[in-house]
Amino acid sequence: MRDGASVEPGEDVAMTAIGTPGLAPSMPLRLAAPGPRLWWLVLPMIVLFVAFFLVPVASLFAISLDHPAAGVVRLHGDFDTANFVRIFTREIYTSSILRSISIAAVVSVACLVLGYPLAFVIAKTEHAGRNTLLMILVLASMQLDTVIRLYGLMVLMGDNGLINSTLRSWGVIREPLPLMYNAFGVVVGLVQVTLPFMVLSLIGIIQAVHPSYEEAARSLGATRWAAFRHVALPLSMPGILAGTLLVFSLSVSSYVVPALMGGWKVQVLPIHVFQQISEMGKWQFGAAIATVLFVISAATVALYRFAAMRGAGGRA
Repeated sequence: MRDGASVEPGEDVAMTAIGTPGLAPSMPLRLAAPGPRLWWLVLPMIVLFVAFFLVPVASLFAISLDHPAAGVVRLHGDFDTANFVRIFTREIYTSSILRSISIAAVVSVACLVLGYPLAFVIAKTEHAGRNTLLMILVLASMQLDTVIRLYGLMVLMGDNGLINSTLRSWGVIREPLPLMYNAFGVVVGLVQVTLPFMVLSLIGIIQAVHPSYEEAARSLGATRWAAFRHVALPLSMPGILAGTLLVFSLSVSSYVVPALMGGWKVQVLPIHVFQQISEMGKWQFGAAIATVLFVISAATVALYRFAAMRGAGGRA
């Protein structure tokens, strides 16, 4: 009906999204594709990516398929899989693969357990000054070089460090606790280095969860813990997955932390890559180990994508 008159069957009536006649119909918002000129903005980044990442990594993969020869770096194109056969048939390397994955997994879980409460407090802090102070404290740990931070941990956790010296002076222990040069020391070092990345990945996602969702759950009789577990936590899952992926990738590929905190006793894949290439000159075998490490990281990214798509209700 329009002003009391009936609408004829063939009459066109423009309707808005709220059903108001006489106005232009609402159209879905469509974003225009980048024009040819806009692609020039990303061209420097593409060139940098191809020249300094894609080409070196592809060369490393190609070298891994060459016949083993100490001190030879040239690419021969032999397509020899002997390097990979050696990796998966020698216990020292298979155990290093499992150790690298397990340490990275433990570090990811530890960072999530420690980082989520801190990120939750920062995200829910409405006072601008306090929020800024907490963010500065998180970012301050990233301003120091990793080696300096690890040497600080060594002073703290060494056999004659602050922890063992204090415990012995109190009569709690007689022998120093093995806090370093083992897997525990590597995990602590990796957590200290990667924890800020987890916190920063979670803050934005937690801030995006509107408080009205939890308030609605509370009004329906849910306890504070139940509202968090069933509402806030599932909605923050994208940040959890992103932070876990980032921490896992940094941990599984870390060389400095296992070298300093593990004292070369914790054999992980990055340690083997350094030893084979820098110390023994076996570029082909070292490149093969690096390829296995890359495949592990790529598989982790694929698993993250699968979990993210399943969590979003889409197709993996």
